[in-house]
This record gives sequence, structure tokens and C-alpha cells, in this order.
Amino acid sequence: MNLKRLLLRPAARLAATHAYLTLRAFVNSHRRTREVQDRLLASLIARARETAFGRDHGLAAVRTYDEFVKAVPLGNYDTLEPYMQRVLAGETTALLPADQPVLMFSRTSGTTGEPKHIPVTPAFAAHLKRTFSVFGYKALSDHKEVWLRPILTITSPTREVDSPTGLPCGAISGLLNDKQIRLVRRLYTVPSQVKTIGHPVAKYYAALRCSIPRDVSFITTANPSSTIQLIETGQQHVERLIRDIADGTLTPPEPIDPATAASLRFRPNRKLARRLEEGLRRDGQLLPRHFWNVAFLANWTGGTLKLYLPRLRELFDNIPIRDIGLVASEGRFSIPLADGTPAGVAEITANVLEFIPADQHDKPDPTALRPDEVDIGGEYFLVVTNHAGLWRYNLDDRIRVVDRLGQSPVFEFLCRGLHTANITGEKITEHQVVEAMKSASAATGHRVDRFIMQGHFDSPPYYELRAEAVDGELLSLVGAVDQALGRLNIEYAAKRSSGRLGPIQAVILPTGTLERIEIETIRSRLGRSEQYKHQYLLTDVLTDSPSSPANA
Repeated sequence: MNLKRLLLRPAARLAATHAYLTLRAFVNSHRRTREVQDRLLASLIARARETAFGRDHGLAAVRTYDEFVKAVPLGNYDTLEPYMQRVLAGETTALLPADQPVLMFSRTSGTTGEPKHIPVTPAFAAHLKRTFSVFGYKALSDHKEVWLRPILTITSPTREVDSPTGLPCGAISGLLNDKQIRLVRRLYTVPSQVKTIGHPVAKYYAALRCSIPRDVSFITTANPSSTIQLIETGQQHVERLIRDIADGTLTPPEPIDPATAASLRFRPNRKLARRLEEGLRRDGQLLPRHFWNVAFLANWTGGTLKLYLPRLRELFDNIPIRDIGLVASEGRFSIPLADGTPAGVAEITANVLEFIPADQHDKPDPTALRPDEVDIGGEYFLVVTNHAGLWRYNLDDRIRVVDRLGQSPVFEFLCRGLHTANITGEKITEHQVVEAMKSASAATGHRVDRFIMQGHFDSPPYYELRAEAVDGELLSLVGAVDQALGRLNIEYAAKRSSGRLGPIQAVILPTGTLERIEIETIRSRLGRSEQYKHQYLLTDVLTDSPSSPANA
């Protein structure tokens, strides 16, 4: 053990003891799930009675869960948006307790073109930080070889844009990264200024350049495609990277802000450069084992993101992967406690959770079950009430219950809602696709009334647009649709600009193909033609060769 790690041991013991007690309390809470949920609900209601939302919904008279259900209907971001807009404009008590200032707004794509803004308060951030402590302590306990060794985190900036009152709007992961305890921050290999680099190739190159000389123990990020892109950026620019390491320089393939570049200082390391050259000669490509001894990876593994796992295992010699759980801008809702599974324990200590059976998703007044009422094997849509000002908020995330811990469900993420497609975190909706086509038709003068879009997993993955159209017309349309989707969905734009999604590809269908599909669908469902609704966006992801008319 080197001197730095030896000096950190007393602080590490203290932090580990605190994390252990937090984990034990979390596990014990699942012995009395209903009691924990009722107590949390009572606390949230008591603190929100004097908010505009609380007054509008009569929360002062609410004492029980049943009364809560009668007072607050199931909703989503659209139903809360009038209150959110008031908070965004500075009227925080429209939705939040008076003693909870807004630190930032977590920003992500909405159903339409406007991004969602989720207020991050001290209480919300503290609870989220605590859940990451539970997750992290359990993961590190299962991989003891990573203690006090460097950690590579890939995050986005806290400030992407400003709110009307000047507060940062961006990724909450950036805030949590910056607010981590000092001991952990000292182990991070990527300086905070790197996450502000705009060009994705330059950002990944700088992150890798900063991390290669460190003995990285594990890599954590939400999306597995980010880890893959980190390593593949090094492979694509390997000669430049080795030269930078040997000379103690940073010369990314794309320019970065001079002030950022000047703040990143390196020492020449010719020994490491020679080691990389030897590994490159031996294996024909740069691989993580040439410079790191990584114990495990932490990222999403469920839903469509499982398609990235074979490439991850190829790059990292089949090391363990731990899913980070169902984490979104709205909070954390599950905590995986083991490697090799996307399933995690319901996070009941910071969220009042309800579960809508999947077969009731489109009903006007669906049944909502409490955590101790769901069935193993059942599929549900998750509803959340928590410290972010969310009240009976339908996340539109479909999950499957696979087990129990005490009285609480252990569940895995399956997919976004029935009308949302997602390959690598972009979460595009059918509404956005239709609006993008309208915009593209107006811009190009070419009109397509019926079409189908569907994700296709490749390297990189992309969406294909299938339609009956003249070749030249459709080719010009797909470029305009691609641009319009980027304007309507900030996550799609980010994935396209970073190279994690490729451009939309056109597939020309013979005349009459879509009509044939419509007739066959109506016949198979024993329905009436007037009840048929064309589906413009298919949510399952293709993994075979590009589509032909037969599988359109």
C-alpha cells in the first residue's frame, strides 16, 4: 500500500462505518415496508400543506394513504408542469416547502419538445446521496480489492443552461459528483472540469488521458455505451494517446477550451507508454488490461441496454458488472445488491411507491398497488411521490417484480412506456416522431403520411425510417427528421452529437406494404377498421440485418 492510501485509512474507516450503518438501516427498513411508507408519506404531506399544490389538493385534511389517493389523482409531468413552471420562475413554494431552496434543476427530455425540469432541493439531494452510499458500500464490500483505489466516473455537467432565475439546469449526477465527501473525491480520476468539455471525442479523450496513469479499480456511469466509447476513443487515437503519455501532454483530436487544457497538468511517463506499446503489439489493439486492473463495472444492464454487455465483456475480459438500479432525473427507485442482475430492491425510504398493473396502463382510473401488495412475476408501471415535489407521478417505466426482500419487491426495469423507444438513453416518444416528421415535411416539401420508425442495434445503433416513398424524397426527409428530433428531444441530440447514436437510415417499402400490414393487424386482433390506430414508432429494437419489406 502506498503512502497516500495509508494516510487515507483512518478517514476511510470512519466513512465505511457510516456507510455500513446506512446499509443496515436500509435493509432493516424492508421488514416493515408499509410502516416506513406511511411514515414517509405523512412527513411529505405535513411539509407540503402550505405549498400551492398542497392547498389546491387539500393536503391539510389528509391523514391516511386512502385519503391521499382521493385527494391527489394519478398524474405525470404534464399535470405537475404548471407548478413546476412557477418553481422554475422562482416561486418555490408552489410545490416545495418554504425551508427547501432549489439547488439546481435536473433537466431531461419531456414528452413533447420542452425539457422536463425537476427541482433538486437539499432534502432530495441528501436522500439521493444516501442511496448511492448504500449502493456503493455494498458493491465495494463485495469487491474488497477496490478499497482506496481510484474510481473513474463519467458524468455530465451540472450547468448545461440557466433557469430564468440563474440556477444551473443540467445533470444531477454532476452535482452529486461534486458534493461527494472529500475522501471519495480524492479518488476520482476525471477532474470536474473535463465534464464541461463540449466535443464528445475531446471529452472522452481527456477523461481517458487523465485516468490511464491511475490504478482504476472500477468504472461507474449510467450508460454502458459511455464506457465503450471511452475505450474505443483511445483505440481510435492510440498513437496520439501514447505520445501524450510519454511526453506529459494533452493534445485531444478536437480543440478544447485553452483554460481547461491549462488546468490539466501531466508528467511524462515513458514507462507506461512503453507498456501500452507492448500491449498494442501483442493484442493488435489497446485494451483496458494494458493499463488498469478493473475489478468491476457499474452501469445499467436492463432493458435495451443489455445489448451493450457483450461488447463491454469483450473489452474488459468478462469482469463482473453491477447494475446501478432504476435511477432517473426524478430520483432513485431501486438499489441492486448483487452483480449480474438488473434487479434491485425498491427504494422505500425516500420514495412513496405505487405500482400500476401493466394491463391497466391505459385505463382512465387504474388500480394502484402498494409495495407490499405486488406479485412476484407481475409487470407494473411505477408511480412516485418524493422530495422533488412529485405527487403520484407516473414515471412511465415498466418493471417486472422478480423477488422480495422482506415485505418489499425486488424489480428490474423492462422498458419505457408503450409509446416510447429507447436504445441508449434517448427515450423518444411517438409524439416526438410524428412532430419531427411534420417539421421535416414542411422543411423539404416532401410529405409522408404513414411511416414506421424503429431502433436498430448496431455499431453505432440507429433508428430506421420505413415508408412508401420515392427514393430521393425519403433520403432527404430522414436527414430533416433527424435534425427535428434533436430539437424536440435533448437526450436524442446529445446521443447523436456524441456518436452513441448514428443518423436515421431510410428503408423504402414497396407500394401497398403498410396497407397490407394494417389489414393483417386488424384481422389478427379481430377488431374493426375504425378502431385501428397506426403505430408510427415501434419500441422493440432490431438486432438482425437491416429491415426488408417482409419484416416491416
